[in-house]
Amino acid sequence: MPRPDKVRAVEDIKGYFSASSSSFLTELRSLPVAAQQELRRNLREAGARYRVLKMTLTKRALHDLGHVDLDEWLTGPTAVAFVEDDPVLAAKALVAFSRDNEGLVIKAGMLDGRAIGADQVALLATLDSRDVMLAKVAGAFNAPLARAASLMGSFTRNAASVFSQLLEKKEDG
Repeated sequence: MPRPDKVRAVEDIKGYFSASSSSFLTELRSLPVAAQQELRRNLREAGARYRVLKMTLTKRALHDLGHVDLDEWLTGPTAVAFVEDDPVLAAKALVAFSRDNEGLVIKAGMLDGRAIGADQVALLATLDSRDVMLAKVAGAFNAPLARAASLMGSFTRNAASVFSQLLEKKEDG
């Protein structure tokens, strides 16, 4: 029979995974405390929480949630970045930090309920953030409208100019 504290811990871990839009598994290899604090701060700014979890409890929680596809990466000293917002920002923070600190190794991730490898996490980090992509889409929609408005404005300006010239000519002649 499982101990109540372990049952509670599994429920907490399930809650972390359920509440996050995506998550990233990392391996910590002799990373100094100051570097870990910097990593946590960077991830917090990117909308993620970073937790070191006991792997047996994490495996149990993921199995309960139906995510057995992450088993191969749930070995060794593993920490999980739980992303609440845009996964691209958290991936960028992790990749940038791992580039500067060899003590952090990105193992895998879970995006939209599917397991992705470290190479796909690195690829995700090369994308623009959600807000930037939305701004680009809005700009693409806005550009034709702005051109149309400019054409309409130039048409009315030209028409007004022609009419004023006609009035001047009529008054003169």
